[in-house]
Amino acid sequence: MKDIKRTEISDEWAHSGIVEAGDFVFISYCMSNEGESIENQINGAFDILNERLETVGLTLESVVKMDCLFKNITDLSFLGNIIKERFVGKYPARKAFETKFIREGIDFQIDAIAFKG
Repeated sequence: MKDIKRTEISDEWAHSGIVEAGDFVFISYCMSNEGESIENQINGAFDILNERLETVGLTLESVVKMDCLFKNITDLSFLGNIIKERFVGKYPARKAFETKFIREGIDFQIDAIAFKG
């Protein structure tokens, strides 16, 4: 059995930002640009996702699944075009949810699974 590697560990929140398990990498809490427009928050979240992927030698092309969390699900209309720009035809499976966030100003967050096999 391969080891499971956990990084970006928060004892305060009891979670790992990146978990490498076998051929998969699980990345949580990708968000940025709080309080800015939804387009800036979506792009900022993809920037954070990409930065975290780079720490394990991957790119956005390796993402196979995303959960996209919105404060307001009607903002989903902005996501498609941004994904087209960022993933250039190598689209992951995804789903979107509406949720309440713990801090004011957060309108979007991504959790993702990437394949590194």
